[in-house]
Amino acid sequence: MSSDDKVVGQQDDLPLNAVLGSDLALSISDAMREDDPLVWVNGAFTRLTGYPAEEILGRNCRFLQGAETDPVAVARIHTALDQQRAVATVIRNYRRDGTPFWNQVVISPVVDETGRVTHHIGIQVDVTERVVSDRARDLEIDVPHEATARLDLLALISDELAQRLEYDDAVDALGDLAIPALATWGFVAVTDDRGRFDRIHLVAADPDDEQTARALANEDISWLSRSPSVTEALTSGPGFVATPFAVDQEGLPGRTTPTQLELLRRLGLGSAMVVPLRARDRVLGVLTLVAVDGFTADAVVTAAHLGRRAGLALDNVRLFLAERTAALTLQRSLLPEIPEVPGLDIAAAYIPSARSAEVGGDWFDVLPLPDGAIGLAVGDVVGHDLQAAAAMGQLRSLLRSYAWEGSSPGQVLGRADQLVRGLDIADIATCAYLRWRSGDDGAQVTYARAGHPPPLLRLAGGDVRSLDGGLSTPIGLDGSERTEATIDVPVGATLVLYTDGLVERRDRGLREGIAALTAELSGIPDDADAKAVRDRLVATFIGEQQEDDVCLLVVSPAPPTT
Repeated sequence: MSSDDKVVGQQDDLPLNAVLGSDLALSISDAMREDDPLVWVNGAFTRLTGYPAEEILGRNCRFLQGAETDPVAVARIHTALDQQRAVATVIRNYRRDGTPFWNQVVISPVVDETGRVTHHIGIQVDVTERVVSDRARDLEIDVPHEATARLDLLALISDELAQRLEYDDAVDALGDLAIPALATWGFVAVTDDRGRFDRIHLVAADPDDEQTARALANEDISWLSRSPSVTEALTSGPGFVATPFAVDQEGLPGRTTPTQLELLRRLGLGSAMVVPLRARDRVLGVLTLVAVDGFTADAVVTAAHLGRRAGLALDNVRLFLAERTAALTLQRSLLPEIPEVPGLDIAAAYIPSARSAEVGGDWFDVLPLPDGAIGLAVGDVVGHDLQAAAAMGQLRSLLRSYAWEGSSPGQVLGRADQLVRGLDIADIATCAYLRWRSGDDGAQVTYARAGHPPPLLRLAGGDVRSLDGGLSTPIGLDGSERTEATIDVPVGATLVLYTDGLVERRDRGLREGIAALTAELSGIPDDADAKAVRDRLVATFIGEQQEDDVCLLVVSPAPPTT
């Protein structure tokens, strides 16, 4: 053999030697045979996997798969091979001794002259170090991000529930915020004092499922009481921690109607968590989350924290409503029924503050007196608590007693002030007291004000006069001399008495509020009766989030009967 022939032979062997000596793990499988078995591997493949060639050849390379191999990645490879195209992926494989490694796999088809796939060539590289490094870096980024997102969600829900003054609104807000952030769908179900479900709010994260969610919510909710996981959460102790579980789809037909089962399946069934909403003394209900594709670890942690926070927040709303109901019952019990007074058209309103469960000391009174006059009073004890309400009841009784004796308005306020300061009944109170005496052509009104906003008198035609006279210091201060003033009320006029909550707001001072009330009164038709005037003023000046209690008293001479 000549030297030239030797060089050519060495060149022909060069590709084969490069493949055999490569550090890349290479393999060839026979695509023409059943199950695409391996027919050749190089030394790097045996070193990578730990399997000798005799244990490899004739087998499909799936023997490298194990418990933590991603089935999605495996399916991706199978799909590419079925479609006769190349594929590249990173997959969790296992060596012969059981140790796992991350395998970067590239598989390419080999075709003959007719275009038929005859073999597959595989290249494998151990990229474990790179994957571990990337995941550690991602974890450093994701963990603070997930913690921040969790805290933001918990803070948002806590703040939102703290602003709710109605229990049903709070239940709905909890579901609307928590469920889309943590699950595919779910519901908040709360119980009454007897432990029976009385409300369910069902939410789907996907807007396309909202109609299905509403349909399920409108079904009979007795299926909740037949759910073992719900029962367990409702009866759980303080140490109970909700954990995900697979929905018992086989048992659902026995606990639901066909319609309910169909709706549940349309929403999706996968993993579920039933989180007890734990209050101070009992479990108020459950937050149930359903995730079709399973829960993330952060969602599980968030749900556990949320159960306690939301339970306490809902309990606060429940206690608020109970206290508010009791307080308003007390407040209203201290206010009089408006008597039928011949010759007078009278309408009154009491509107409690919407900002807290505490009541104030606002009151009004209409008192027919023995001498034929009518006593009219509107007052406000400073404070927003039960003590203010109790002081209001005492002060109202004092004014009634002194008014019944026939004392003038200034004397009534002066004597009440002496007793309030002497017995320490209240800190400070404002009050306007008027004696109304009807005549043939209207009425004469004598009045005194203890630090109270001036009553307004609307005359026929729209002119409004402010009763600025008879002003002295509030009751409970220094016992100053009480002055009086008198004004004639012609036929067709309307007298309006009110507490400062009607006109004063955070964005409007008392003076500006009285000006606005004056303008509103001026625009009211002359033929409006007392009830119509009251309703218009309430509609104009009372908002949904009323900051202070309001008392309003409207009086006018009754039109003559025909």
